[in-house]
Amino acid sequence: MSINLPFDIVELVPCPMMSVRQAPLREIAFRHDAWLPEEIDTLHVLFRGDADFAEIESKTGRSVSAIRTKVSELGLRRNSRRSWTDLEDEELARRYGTDPTSTVASDFGRSAAAIYARAGYLGLTEGNPPSYTEWEIAQIRAGYGGGVPVSQIAVLIARPVSGIASVASRLGISHANAPPDWTGPEQLRALVLAEEGRRYRQIAADLAADGFPPRPHNAVGQALRKLGYGRGWGRPWTAEEDDLLRATYASGDSRTPLRTRLARSASSINWRAKELDLQGTHPRPNGWRTEPPWTEEDIAILRRDYGKIPTPQLATKLGRKKGGVFNKAHSLGLLHGYIRPFSADEDTAILIAHGTDISLTDLSEALRRDPAVVSKHAIRMGIPFSKRPVRAPRTRRALRSSLTLEEILLLGRAASPRPQAAVTASRPAALEQTDPHAQVQLVAGPGVPPASPLILRSMLAAGLLSAQRRSGMLLLFPATRSA
Repeated sequence: MSINLPFDIVELVPCPMMSVRQAPLREIAFRHDAWLPEEIDTLHVLFRGDADFAEIESKTGRSVSAIRTKVSELGLRRNSRRSWTDLEDEELARRYGTDPTSTVASDFGRSAAAIYARAGYLGLTEGNPPSYTEWEIAQIRAGYGGGVPVSQIAVLIARPVSGIASVASRLGISHANAPPDWTGPEQLRALVLAEEGRRYRQIAADLAADGFPPRPHNAVGQALRKLGYGRGWGRPWTAEEDDLLRATYASGDSRTPLRTRLARSASSINWRAKELDLQGTHPRPNGWRTEPPWTEEDIAILRRDYGKIPTPQLATKLGRKKGGVFNKAHSLGLLHGYIRPFSADEDTAILIAHGTDISLTDLSEALRRDPAVVSKHAIRMGIPFSKRPVRAPRTRRALRSSLTLEEILLLGRAASPRPQAAVTASRPAALEQTDPHAQVQLVAGPGVPPASPLILRSMLAAGLLSAQRRSGMLLLFPATRSA
């Protein structure tokens, strides 16, 4: 099981470990610059209390360089909340990308994540990554052994996820939550592809192309989640991260590095941008997408037709990719025809169609749903179309008129559907003596609503209309009216 680290943690294990003296004590020559036990205790208190180095210098009488050296020797680390000074920014610009970020963080008395965020705010680049330090490797070992999400280890030591996975693979370290059938190189490759922004389906295809065992995309996603990649952390935003987010919006840079290096989800970044009044101010509101921005007209069409016509057809209509239509519909909270609930009118239409000669295909088109979905819903209603007493038209679909939901509802009595027994038992003699699918012209008489020939025949079969044969045609009247 993955565990979440505390918000203010700066290391999993101290490194180097302070060794316990085993030899007996002996006298040594006194040095004028030696640290006395009382001074070390004072340093511990001030450092843990987030005092800056200038304050520690004034209370210990030691130079800043001596204090930093001693802090490094003692392996002290903290997550400082102090404001950055000009001298710190100058030193960070000199050392960032040359010294390991974890080492710079130790010397500055700040977290590695704060160093990375401040460097991003200042526009500093990492260049070639320095070699991993002993402290960083110790954190990787402890994190992998304790089941800590890889993304949180990455924030802790300010290294990319792919780099951590590479080091772990080289050292033969296996994550506590790694799937047993996944090798180290396969985990490394999957994490690298995920950090590049590939989707699970593409990662699965790339892994298979690289010679790894073929796996379904959902298995790839499950494995990455077990390793803790892409998981949110829920930790508070720091001042350095806020500054970096503001700089990203001001410069129009991509927000993806914030997600991978700060272990922040897209929703977390969106929330913080809203809190900082940055929402809507990014120069590229649509990111680096190749598709055009969504207009109000596009959104109106999407709301009207989503789930009612095939998505590929809707995507062509909007001039977009199918994935773009899916993502926008999801962001708007739209439900597809496969999962949107059936309305009372649709249930009524299904009951009417079951007792008449309306085919399942015509009914599905009228409801703008998949025939399989309508068929399964009819089975749940207890009226399977495979066992209905009325035979559906055998003519080719292209030769039949399209129906609408409103036309099918004309077969109903007021607001409630008629029982099946009444529908099948109320056929008039005129219909029994005449083939309803024969090429006979139907003429609507007074009181008959305008409808397609197919719906008129269905209304006639349901007993809602009466008919009188006249000169090779059928004259239709409401059933309450005598023919």
